[in-house]
Amino acid sequence: MKKLENKVAVVTGASKGIGAGIAKHLAEAGASVVVNYSSAKAGADAVVAEITTNGGKAIAVQGNVTNEADITRIFDETQKAFGAVDILVNNAGVYKFGGIEEITAEDFHQQFDTNVLGLLLTTKGAVKNFNANGGSIINIGSVVSAIAPVGSSIYTATKGAVDSITHVLAKELAGKKIRVNSINPGMVETEGTHTAGIIGSEMQTEVVRTTPLGRVGQPDDIADVAVFLASEDARWLTGEILLAGGGVR
Repeated sequence: MKKLENKVAVVTGASKGIGAGIAKHLAEAGASVVVNYSSAKAGADAVVAEITTNGGKAIAVQGNVTNEADITRIFDETQKAFGAVDILVNNAGVYKFGGIEEITAEDFHQQFDTNVLGLLLTTKGAVKNFNANGGSIINIGSVVSAIAPVGSSIYTATKGAVDSITHVLAKELAGKKIRVNSINPGMVETEGTHTAGIIGSEMQTEVVRTTPLGRVGQPDDIADVAVFLASEDARWLTGEILLAGGGVR
């Protein structure tokens, strides 16, 4: 029997990158997966197609995590397709780097609305739809909350908030048998980091130089950790912040 057989998972921001990798690995482990996306329908459909071609179960559901009506629809569609939720992965997120002289109120609200408010609202919606036996919430943070890189004041603040929320909700939801943990990746090679010009840049070179394992991460590196946290193998873990950055700290 597969590790996540008969489980239902919702992964936000799963049309590409880390979210897509997690969705595919959860499905490979036996879960029925809801691939959430905000605007990239083609990417979400491609993830679903790959999962179903490989014998898994998945649907794509549009929804912006900062909109409560959208979140309600995500979980309504989940219930219709697969039933109650066992696993939530709060992966949807945005980032922008720049010095203090460059930041704007718009930058602040964009990053905090998605990375913090979106996580809270999605978790609120999920808790109402969780299986009676509880389950696992996996937040996607970042090593920036530990290493505080220059030029990341807003982004680092959002991920520090994710760490704190993880600790609080682990205690708050324990009575419902819902475990809450965070995976905090280092630099990961994704469509986003390519588009932002990070891959192939001096920033990547510096990250590789300061990473003990000597490379940037891949989505699969993070997805395998997510499968572990979603499974009974992690039944005694809650409130944990797992740094997944090749030794960066």
